Amino acid sequence: MTRPIRDPAPSKWGYRWQRWMLTPGVRTGLRVGVPLALVLAVGGIWAAQDGNRALVAETFASATEAFRNRPEFIMRSLSVSGADEPLADRITKIAQIDFPVSSFDIDLEALRREISDLEAIAGARVWIGEAGTVRIDVVPRDPVALWRTVEGLRLIDGQGVFSGRVETRAERRDLPLIAGQGAESYIDEALTLFRRAGPISDRVRGLVRRGDRRWDMVLDRGVRIALPSVDPAAALDRVIAMHTATALLDRDVSIVDMRMKTRPTVRVSKDAVTASRNAARDLRPIEAMQ
Repeated sequence: MTRPIRDPAPSKWGYRWQRWMLTPGVRTGLRVGVPLALVLAVGGIWAAQDGNRALVAETFASATEAFRNRPEFIMRSLSVSGADEPLADRITKIAQIDFPVSSFDIDLEALRREISDLEAIAGARVWIGEAGTVRIDVVPRDPVALWRTVEGLRLIDGQGVFSGRVETRAERRDLPLIAGQGAESYIDEALTLFRRAGPISDRVRGLVRRGDRRWDMVLDRGVRIALPSVDPAAALDRVIAMHTATALLDRDVSIVDMRMKTRPTVRVSKDAVTASRNAARDLRPIEAMQ
Protein backbone atom coordinates (compact mmCIF):
# COMPACT_ATOMS: atom_id res chain seq x y z
CA MET A 1 0.00 0.00 0.00
CA THR A 2 1.48 3.36 -1.00
CA ARG A 3 1.24 6.50 1.12
CA PRO A 4 -0.60 9.49 -0.31
CA ILE A 5 1.63 12.26 -1.49
CA ARG A 6 1.45 15.24 0.98
CA ASP A 7 0.98 18.61 -0.65
CA PRO A 8 3.82 20.91 0.68
CA ALA A 9 1.81 24.06 -0.02
CA PRO A 10 0.43 25.73 3.15
CA SER A 11 -3.25 26.02 3.77
CA LYS A 12 -5.05 29.26 3.03
CA TRP A 13 -5.02 30.34 6.70
CA GLY A 14 -1.43 29.20 7.13
CA TYR A 15 -0.42 31.27 4.12
CA ARG A 16 -2.16 34.32 5.48
CA TRP A 17 -0.47 33.88 8.90
CA GLN A 18 2.96 33.67 7.31
CA ARG A 19 2.33 36.74 5.18
CA TRP A 20 1.08 38.68 8.25
CA MET A 21 4.17 37.70 10.26
CA LEU A 22 6.40 38.92 7.46
CA THR A 23 4.93 42.44 7.33
CA PRO A 24 7.40 45.16 8.52
CA GLY A 25 5.10 46.45 11.30
CA VAL A 26 4.63 43.04 12.89
CA ARG A 27 8.31 42.19 12.60
CA THR A 28 9.28 45.54 14.25
CA GLY A 29 6.72 45.01 16.98
CA LEU A 30 8.09 41.55 17.77
CA ARG A 31 11.68 42.75 17.65
CA VAL A 32 11.23 46.02 19.59
CA GLY A 33 7.75 46.29 21.07
CA VAL A 34 7.67 43.00 22.94
CA PRO A 35 11.05 43.52 24.70
CA LEU A 36 10.10 47.11 25.50
CA ALA A 37 6.78 46.04 26.95
CA LEU A 38 8.55 43.47 29.12
CA VAL A 39 11.04 46.11 30.35
CA LEU A 40 8.23 48.56 31.13
CA ALA A 41 6.29 45.90 32.94
CA VAL A 42 9.27 44.97 35.08
CA GLY A 43 10.09 48.65 35.68
CA GLY A 44 6.50 49.36 36.66
CA ILE A 45 6.48 46.52 39.16
CA TRP A 46 9.80 47.78 40.58
CA ALA A 47 8.66 51.41 40.76
CA ALA A 48 5.46 50.40 42.51
CA GLN A 49 7.51 49.91 45.66
CA ASP A 50 7.71 53.05 47.85
CA GLY A 51 11.27 52.34 48.86
CA ASN A 52 12.39 52.07 45.26
CA ARG A 53 10.76 55.39 44.31
CA ALA A 54 12.38 57.12 47.29
CA LEU A 55 15.75 55.71 46.26
CA VAL A 56 15.36 57.10 42.75
CA ALA A 57 14.30 60.55 44.03
CA GLU A 58 17.19 60.66 46.47
CA THR A 59 19.70 59.63 43.81
CA PHE A 60 18.38 62.24 41.37
CA ALA A 61 18.45 64.98 44.03
CA SER A 62 22.02 64.09 45.01
CA ALA A 63 23.16 64.13 41.39
CA THR A 64 21.42 67.48 40.77
CA GLU A 65 22.93 69.03 43.89
CA ALA A 66 26.38 67.77 43.00
CA PHE A 67 26.07 69.29 39.54
CA ARG A 68 24.78 72.65 40.82
CA ASN A 69 27.65 72.90 43.31
CA ARG A 70 30.42 72.24 40.85
CA PRO A 71 33.30 74.75 41.30
CA GLU A 72 32.65 76.46 37.96
CA PHE A 73 29.11 77.38 39.10
CA ILE A 74 30.06 78.80 42.51
CA MET A 75 29.80 82.60 42.82
CA ARG A 76 32.12 84.26 45.32
CA SER A 77 31.86 88.04 44.75
CA LEU A 78 29.64 90.88 43.53
CA SER A 79 30.70 93.66 41.15
CA VAL A 80 28.65 96.84 40.58
CA SER A 81 29.61 99.19 37.74
CA GLY A 82 28.13 102.42 36.46
CA ALA A 83 27.08 103.74 39.89
CA ASP A 84 28.70 106.06 42.41
CA GLU A 85 29.61 104.79 45.86
CA PRO A 86 26.32 105.61 47.69
CA LEU A 87 24.23 104.06 44.89
CA ALA A 88 26.50 101.01 44.72
CA ASP A 89 26.02 100.51 48.47
CA ARG A 90 22.24 100.60 48.01
CA ILE A 91 22.43 98.04 45.21
CA THR A 92 24.63 95.75 47.31
CA LYS A 93 22.11 95.88 50.17
CA ILE A 94 19.27 95.06 47.79
CA ALA A 95 21.14 92.08 46.29
CA GLN A 96 21.72 90.45 49.72
CA ILE A 97 23.72 87.58 48.21
CA ASP A 98 25.34 85.31 50.80
CA PHE A 99 28.57 84.16 49.13
CA PRO A 100 29.68 81.56 48.21
CA VAL A 101 26.53 80.46 46.41
CA SER A 102 25.68 78.48 43.30
CA SER A 103 24.69 80.55 40.27
CA PHE A 104 21.60 78.31 39.99
CA ASP A 105 20.38 79.67 43.34
CA ILE A 106 20.43 83.34 42.18
CA ASP A 107 17.33 84.68 40.44
CA LEU A 108 19.04 87.11 38.08
CA GLU A 109 15.85 88.42 36.48
CA ALA A 110 14.16 89.15 39.82
CA LEU A 111 17.31 90.93 41.02
CA ARG A 112 17.43 93.00 37.81
CA ARG A 113 13.79 94.06 38.23
CA GLU A 114 14.34 95.04 41.86
CA ILE A 115 17.38 97.16 41.00
CA SER A 116 15.61 98.77 38.03
CA ASP A 117 12.83 99.89 40.38
CA LEU A 118 15.23 102.24 42.18
CA GLU A 119 14.47 105.89 41.46
CA ALA A 120 18.08 106.64 40.54
CA ILE A 121 18.34 103.80 37.99
CA ALA A 122 17.33 104.16 34.34
CA GLY A 123 18.31 100.58 33.44
CA ALA A 124 20.17 97.59 34.84
CA ARG A 125 21.77 94.38 33.62
CA VAL A 126 22.60 91.44 35.90
CA TRP A 127 24.71 88.57 34.64
CA ILE A 128 27.25 85.93 35.62
CA GLY A 129 30.77 87.12 34.93
CA GLU A 130 34.12 85.42 35.00
CA ALA A 131 35.97 84.10 38.04
CA GLY A 132 32.80 83.49 40.05
CA THR A 133 31.54 87.08 39.98
CA VAL A 134 27.95 88.31 39.82
CA ARG A 135 28.10 91.48 37.73
CA ILE A 136 25.56 94.30 37.95
CA ASP A 137 25.86 97.03 35.32
CA VAL A 138 23.55 100.02 35.84
CA VAL A 139 22.70 103.16 33.91
CA PRO A 140 21.92 105.89 36.48
CA ARG A 141 19.49 108.67 35.76
CA ASP A 142 21.20 112.00 35.15
CA PRO A 143 19.43 114.65 37.27
CA VAL A 144 18.94 117.99 35.57
CA ALA A 145 16.95 119.87 38.22
CA LEU A 146 15.70 119.89 41.79
CA TRP A 147 11.95 119.80 42.38
CA ARG A 148 10.74 121.18 45.70
CA THR A 149 7.61 119.40 46.93
CA VAL A 150 5.77 119.09 50.23
CA GLU A 151 7.77 115.89 50.75
CA GLY A 152 11.12 117.65 50.30
CA LEU A 153 13.65 118.10 47.52
CA ARG A 154 13.66 115.56 44.69
CA LEU A 155 16.08 115.07 41.85
CA ILE A 156 14.49 114.70 38.42
CA ASP A 157 16.01 113.83 35.06
CA GLY A 158 15.33 115.22 31.61
CA GLN A 159 12.14 113.17 31.28
CA GLY A 160 10.76 114.46 34.55
CA VAL A 161 11.36 111.11 36.31
CA PHE A 162 12.45 111.09 39.95
CA SER A 163 16.08 110.06 40.31
CA GLY A 164 16.67 110.51 44.04
CA ARG A 165 16.33 112.85 46.98
CA VAL A 166 18.48 115.39 48.78
CA GLU A 167 18.08 116.83 52.24
CA THR A 168 19.10 120.44 51.57
CA ARG A 169 19.48 122.77 48.62
CA ALA A 170 23.18 123.15 49.44
CA GLU A 171 23.81 119.53 48.42
CA ARG A 172 23.12 120.31 44.75
CA ARG A 173 23.74 123.99 44.12
CA ASP A 174 24.73 123.02 40.59
CA LEU A 175 21.13 122.15 39.66
CA PRO A 176 18.33 124.67 38.97
CA LEU A 177 15.34 124.66 41.31
CA ILE A 178 11.71 124.27 40.28
CA ALA A 179 8.55 124.08 42.37
CA GLY A 180 4.81 123.87 41.99
CA GLN A 181 2.25 121.26 40.99
CA GLY A 182 3.01 119.66 37.63
CA ALA A 183 6.40 121.34 37.34
CA GLU A 184 8.15 118.05 36.52
CA SER A 185 5.95 117.59 33.43
CA TYR A 186 7.36 120.78 31.88
CA ILE A 187 11.01 120.22 32.66
CA ASP A 188 12.10 120.97 29.06
CA GLU A 189 10.38 124.36 29.16
CA ALA A 190 11.89 125.12 32.57
CA LEU A 191 15.40 124.28 31.38
CA THR A 192 14.90 126.52 28.35
CA LEU A 193 13.93 129.41 30.64
CA PHE A 194 16.98 128.84 32.83
CA ARG A 195 19.21 128.95 29.75
CA ARG A 196 17.54 132.11 28.40
CA ALA A 197 18.06 133.84 31.76
CA GLY A 198 21.81 134.01 31.13
CA PRO A 199 22.38 137.75 31.81
CA ILE A 200 20.55 137.50 35.15
CA SER A 201 21.35 133.87 35.94
CA ASP A 202 23.32 134.83 39.05
CA ARG A 203 20.15 136.35 40.50
CA VAL A 204 17.75 133.52 39.57
CA ARG A 205 16.62 131.46 42.54
CA GLY A 206 14.19 129.18 40.75
CA LEU A 207 10.95 128.68 38.82
CA VAL A 208 7.51 128.19 40.35
CA ARG A 209 4.70 126.55 38.37
CA ARG A 210 1.44 128.47 38.81
CA GLY A 211 -1.87 126.67 38.41
CA ASP A 212 -0.17 124.02 36.32
CA ARG A 213 -0.25 126.40 33.34
CA ARG A 214 2.52 129.04 33.62
CA TRP A 215 5.80 129.94 35.38
CA ASP A 216 7.00 132.59 37.82
CA MET A 217 10.75 133.17 37.79
CA VAL A 218 11.94 134.05 41.30
CA LEU A 219 14.99 136.30 41.67
CA ASP A 220 16.92 137.44 44.70
CA ARG A 221 15.39 140.09 46.98
CA GLY A 222 12.00 138.47 46.36
CA VAL A 223 11.60 139.84 42.84
CA ARG A 224 9.28 137.79 40.62
CA ILE A 225 8.84 137.72 36.86
CA ALA A 226 5.32 136.50 36.03
CA LEU A 227 5.58 134.76 32.66
CA PRO A 228 2.66 133.96 30.33
CA SER A 229 1.47 130.45 29.58
CA VAL A 230 2.21 130.91 25.86
CA ASP A 231 5.80 131.49 24.70
CA PRO A 232 7.26 132.32 28.13
CA ALA A 233 10.82 132.35 26.74
CA ALA A 234 10.02 135.32 24.48
CA ALA A 235 8.50 137.20 27.43
CA LEU A 236 11.61 136.56 29.49
CA ASP A 237 13.75 137.86 26.64
CA ARG A 238 11.74 141.13 26.74
CA VAL A 239 12.31 141.48 30.48
CA ILE A 240 16.03 140.95 30.07
CA ALA A 241 16.10 143.48 27.25
CA MET A 242 14.32 146.06 29.46
CA HIS A 243 16.71 145.31 32.30
CA THR A 244 19.71 145.74 30.03
CA ALA A 245 18.42 149.11 28.82
CA THR A 246 17.05 150.54 32.08
CA ALA A 247 18.41 148.35 34.92
CA LEU A 248 14.77 147.48 35.65
CA LEU A 249 15.44 144.59 37.97
CA ASP A 250 17.91 146.61 40.04
CA ARG A 251 15.16 148.99 41.11
CA ASP A 252 12.67 148.60 43.96
CA VAL A 253 10.29 146.32 42.05
CA SER A 254 8.54 143.28 43.43
CA ILE A 255 6.83 141.87 40.33
CA VAL A 256 7.35 142.25 36.61
CA ASP A 257 4.10 140.93 35.14
CA MET A 258 4.44 139.79 31.53
CA ARG A 259 1.18 137.84 31.32
CA MET A 260 -0.37 140.47 29.05
CA LYS A 261 1.80 140.64 25.95
CA THR A 262 0.65 144.13 24.96
CA ARG A 263 0.92 145.67 28.41
CA PRO A 264 3.73 144.58 30.73
CA THR A 265 3.14 145.67 34.32
CA VAL A 266 5.70 146.52 36.98
CA ARG A 267 4.74 146.47 40.64
CA VAL A 268 7.02 148.31 43.03
CA SER A 269 7.86 146.98 46.46
CA LYS A 270 6.04 148.09 49.62
CA ASP A 271 9.17 149.85 50.86
CA ALA A 272 9.35 151.88 47.68
CA VAL A 273 5.67 152.86 47.98
CA THR A 274 6.16 153.88 51.60
CA ALA A 275 9.26 155.90 50.76
CA SER A 276 7.41 157.64 47.93
CA ARG A 277 4.50 158.52 50.21
CA ASN A 278 6.83 159.84 52.90
CA ALA A 279 8.66 161.96 50.35
CA ALA A 280 5.39 163.38 49.11
CA ARG A 281 4.29 164.15 52.67
CA ASP A 282 7.58 165.89 53.42
CA LEU A 283 7.19 168.06 50.33
CA ARG A 284 3.77 169.40 51.30
CA PRO A 285 5.02 171.99 53.87
CA ILE A 286 7.60 173.19 51.39
CA GLU A 287 4.99 173.59 48.70
CA ALA A 288 2.73 175.47 51.13
CA MET A 289 5.51 177.96 51.91
CA GLN A 290 6.02 178.84 48.27
